[in-house]
Amino acid sequence: MKDQIAVRMMDITKTFGPVVANDKVTMDIRYGEILSILGENGSGKTTLMNMLAGLYYPDSGNIFIDGKEVSIASPHDAYALGIGMIHQHFKLIDVFTAAENIILGMPSDKNHYNLSEVNNKVKAICEQYGFDIDPKQKVYDMSVAQKQTLEIVKILYRGANILILDEPTAVLTPQETEKLFAVLKAMRKDGKAVVLITHKLNEVLELSDRVTILRKGRYISTIPTAVADEQILTEKMVGQKVELDIDRPEPVNPEKRIEVKNLSVLNGDGVKVLDDVSFTLNSGEILGIAGISGCGQKELLEAIAGLQKVQPGGVIEYNDEDGSVKNLVGAKPRQIRSYGIHLSFVPEDRLGMGLVASMGMTGNMMLKDYDKGNSFFLNRKEPLELANTIMKELDVSTPSVETPVRQLSGGNVQKVLVGREIAASPTVLMTAYAVRGLDISKSYTIYHLLNQQKQKGVAVIYVGEDLDVLLALSDRILVLCNGHENGVLDARTTTKEEVGRRMTDLVSGKENSNEGSI
Repeated sequence: MKDQIAVRMMDITKTFGPVVANDKVTMDIRYGEILSILGENGSGKTTLMNMLAGLYYPDSGNIFIDGKEVSIASPHDAYALGIGMIHQHFKLIDVFTAAENIILGMPSDKNHYNLSEVNNKVKAICEQYGFDIDPKQKVYDMSVAQKQTLEIVKILYRGANILILDEPTAVLTPQETEKLFAVLKAMRKDGKAVVLITHKLNEVLELSDRVTILRKGRYISTIPTAVADEQILTEKMVGQKVELDIDRPEPVNPEKRIEVKNLSVLNGDGVKVLDDVSFTLNSGEILGIAGISGCGQKELLEAIAGLQKVQPGGVIEYNDEDGSVKNLVGAKPRQIRSYGIHLSFVPEDRLGMGLVASMGMTGNMMLKDYDKGNSFFLNRKEPLELANTIMKELDVSTPSVETPVRQLSGGNVQKVLVGREIAASPTVLMTAYAVRGLDISKSYTIYHLLNQQKQKGVAVIYVGEDLDVLLALSDRILVLCNGHENGVLDARTTTKEEVGRRMTDLVSGKENSNEGSI
């Protein structure tokens, strides 16, 4: 069965209004292989696979499964053809068990399900591929890695032989990523066709048999990964030579800018998501923050920005260049600005917190200074100029700076937000997943911009998913584990394995922490 063509997509075209997402794309997917799909933001990778998964329907072109032309008009059609897709955002019901999520929506001859039979079948799948899933466990008690495993088991239970994974390692630790890779290799050995959509070139080279490259919605080429390297893949994605080295200049005259002591924060449900966290952030440095998804990164940045209530005893102090110290606990964002503190924040929720979805780029540029207007009519000249500058320098793909940002791709929305916050000339810049959804070329543009801010003396916090990037970009790394500070490590001397270990296992007393001034 190996090398037999599972899927052939021929001349597939998909448009959204004037935007051509896929332009006559032709490609093959084979059984017994792992195929990666690469491309810049907006190149049409996810759109193409969404058509195979039944979420979109092609405007033109043909799809063949096992040599037979098919019409895939819904996810139900895709499942019937043995196709399953695991999306970046999991589609699970938190209050259901693993087994209940797996059978949700499946037909039953008896109007009810025999959960005992379901549990046995789930256990058999787990034993076959080495999964670690308890069919009776509730989803709300699962880690991110367990939820992703459940999504994979769910589509295998439904008989999928063609599996599509969209950015599967985005929220996994290195150890969890290794386990996932082992599972995907076992699926390949079992004859499954596995498709991987990812921006991480090291994963493509380590895991894939072949890689298909799209550029601006068009098929460029498919090459064996055995004869590829990161430079070759990047140049094919972008169409020109790209420098892939992350520069890390030494901090110059670092001074304490933010001091956090004994910080605890409760979430909306009253659960303590940050517990007694302490660290310092220096000017002219990039402090990386590592941790599995949901371990308190979001709440930490929001607390510093004045968006989260801090529990009694917690301290957040801003050490000004003039030697004065300002207490930020209890201060709202507008009050922090009134202190003369230029704090920029790129939140994880781009459209929920960072931008107004119904506004264009120009309107969103005005948000930083909306309270400075002294009349009903606001000056749009400077925001318009800034919007055009960001669109040009960060290559934002939009019909117009007045186009509502909700109509832009996730990567382009991220460029708008990062560009606006950096343009505000901050003294403290906090970024949560600043390159999430960005292709390799634009990611390196953002890394370069962050280093420019560092060299200007800005104190930068970088929350990221890719530990290789965290180690290459940061000066120090604060590790969070279940809401606890689990050491501050020197990024120049620590290892990815050590960071990954601390993300999942608390170190007693943090006695091995490599903390210190730089």
